[in-house]
Amino acid sequence: MMQAFSELLDNLIYTRSRNGKLRLISYYLKQASDPDRGWVLAALTGELDFPTVKASAVRNMAMERVDETLFRLSRDFVGDTAETVALIWPENPENTSQEHLSVGQIVDELAAVSRSEAPKLLANFMDIMGSNERYALLKLATGGMRVGVSARLAKTAFAQAFAMPIEDIEEVWHALSPPYLELFAWGEGRADRPDLTGIPFFRSFMLAHPLEDKKLDMADYVAEWKWDGIRIQIVGTGQETKLFSRGGDDITSAFPDVADAFDAIGVVDGELLVRGEFQGGEAASFNALQQRLGRKKVSAKMRADYPAFVRLYDILFDKETDLRELSWTERRKKLEAFVPKLNPERFDISAILEARDFEHLNEIRDGARDAAIEGVMLKRRDSPYISGRKTGLWYKWKRNPLVADCVMMYAQRGSGKRSSFYSDYTFGCWTDDGELYPVGKAYSGFTNEELKMLDRFVRQNTIKRFGPVREVEKTMVLEVAFDSVHQSKRHKSGLAMRFPRISRIRTDKPAAEADHVKTLQKMIT
Repeated sequence: MMQAFSELLDNLIYTRSRNGKLRLISYYLKQASDPDRGWVLAALTGELDFPTVKASAVRNMAMERVDETLFRLSRDFVGDTAETVALIWPENPENTSQEHLSVGQIVDELAAVSRSEAPKLLANFMDIMGSNERYALLKLATGGMRVGVSARLAKTAFAQAFAMPIEDIEEVWHALSPPYLELFAWGEGRADRPDLTGIPFFRSFMLAHPLEDKKLDMADYVAEWKWDGIRIQIVGTGQETKLFSRGGDDITSAFPDVADAFDAIGVVDGELLVRGEFQGGEAASFNALQQRLGRKKVSAKMRADYPAFVRLYDILFDKETDLRELSWTERRKKLEAFVPKLNPERFDISAILEARDFEHLNEIRDGARDAAIEGVMLKRRDSPYISGRKTGLWYKWKRNPLVADCVMMYAQRGSGKRSSFYSDYTFGCWTDDGELYPVGKAYSGFTNEELKMLDRFVRQNTIKRFGPVREVEKTMVLEVAFDSVHQSKRHKSGLAMRFPRISRIRTDKPAAEADHVKTLQKMIT
């Protein structure tokens, strides 16, 4: 029932430990009935979407019931639209029928409603609910649970609830659709494993640990570049080809040219990249790849302007033969035999780096500032392809970050636990004319104590307010670390940073001595 779902969300919000969240979700999945638990699982993993329900409609709906100024002030303080509307919605003490509403019933009606009728439907539901149920309803309808539950954690909770290996759940998960009736039937022993014959489904990726021990025996490991695209898995059945992201999302629609070019039967692992115009056909920066990411349709012009290709570095299946138990060395031989059969315009193989020892590898790594190189990978030669991160097998060794001193310009409230703090900072660098141009935004890299100090600075040095955003005195210097910087037409400075994070708060440095935009321009790769 809806009340049980709202109690689950409420408990998840106030439970910080991972194990505590796992227990809560596992208990709910065992106690709830179909199809409610399947829809809740879909909501927690981000698989539920109602295109006709928009956050703007929720805001407008609320402002028809309460004073607009009161709502805006409340939203600014709370930091979350769904929570604000749930709390501020007028109570109707005469109605208690929310106990009879099921999640399945609500999902069915939300899926069928038109965009124009969606606010009315939501309002009718909310009029017969308490504040907790209203919050759960709005989170269900608009997405973005923000209760500290990742898709991986929710799947792990399912595995724990029904005493199954998480790898088994991962393998069938992306071939099934909410409310996952076949999955629950299998988990409870009422049915066999879902039959995926002929379906291109996702297998869990093998992941790497950050390299900390520089004393590994290089004779046991092989080194290759860590490419700066997105890691994907290509699954071909001979009848259909699918592309999956590392999280298991189907991204085939954004890269149909790659899928169409893969005419083999098998499963391969590699890096999705875009050809560079000025690099002789080599990979361009991540910024070029971003032009195509997340699109449901890609025009012929975009395909031509940003031609995608995949640099392969592992093979999981050759036709129907599972190769994952083989060593990396054996799989590499299989891959080297597999790749020449593919279209060379769309697929190539990641080269092996010849390094005498760690010192030599470090020289190679630090000398690389190619737009598409993020660092190096170290893979144990005898390692099988195992789901998840296993110590001692694969390591990633990122290149040292670039650093610039920037000036804080704007600050915005965070979300969730940070909704009471100004924790998102926009920062800029100087032009030759003495103007500050924004060059990036960061919300990580600082401690809780530093967050309190920065929040205090924002509150005490605000010069203008724009809703939840504050413009501040240009006196706070932040040392910002970032992986690379690229040209961008979307920003006034003409620049875009890749993975910016605050590495140090420079209270010792005057704002006038912060870096210039032209300094960052010289870092463009």
